[in-house]
Amino acid sequence: MVLVTVDKDAMGDEPAAAMLERSQAITLQGRDSEGRAVVRIVGNYFPARALGGRAEAALRAYLADRVLPAIGGRDFVVVYMHSRAHRADNFPGVGAIRAAYESLPPGAKDSLRALYFVHPALQSRLFFATLGRFLFSSGLYDKLAYMSRLEYLWAHMDKAKLEVPDCVRDHDRELERRPLMDYGIEATDSRCIYDAASMDTSASLHSLRCVS
Repeated sequence: MVLVTVDKDAMGDEPAAAMLERSQAITLQGRDSEGRAVVRIVGNYFPARALGGRAEAALRAYLADRVLPAIGGRDFVVVYMHSRAHRADNFPGVGAIRAAYESLPPGAKDSLRALYFVHPALQSRLFFATLGRFLFSSGLYDKLAYMSRLEYLWAHMDKAKLEVPDCVRDHDRELERRPLMDYGIEATDSRCIYDAASMDTSASLHSLRCVS
């Protein structure tokens, strides 16, 4: 599979489902070490800015129409790669993620066995530690596992079957060289804003948007 970075300006009025399909932000990626299906989500690829106010609806529809039928009732895990994702371009908002999860049928929620959060920044950890249990049901919160480096992910994945984009590998190498980035003391990209999630509005795209 060839992974492409989305040209957001070229999407225009492209249907949301086609936009997500082309972005390669959400793909099925073989099996994990226990034989379960793997849904890989690359934060840097998610076309949140191009989707605008359609982000929540698009995410829910894409999961229901494309991802779940492909999984077909099997147990599965999610690998979310947060590397280089930032609120201005490619983060749909915690509200949209919560709505997408809550929209899943009960069987799909039961079949989700783990959510591996790769390269979480300090604000991500603090946010979920303080507010995660209030925003997400225990069925999701208790399955969340932080992977600060790719090397820790390989204990759970078949390394040969999970494609890792260059932006994720580059970020991993940068973390090895600059460990203070793990504590939010040093930022990897001046465009990234390391602030807490906004809680001031119910609009899913604009509220709860930046968990860096």
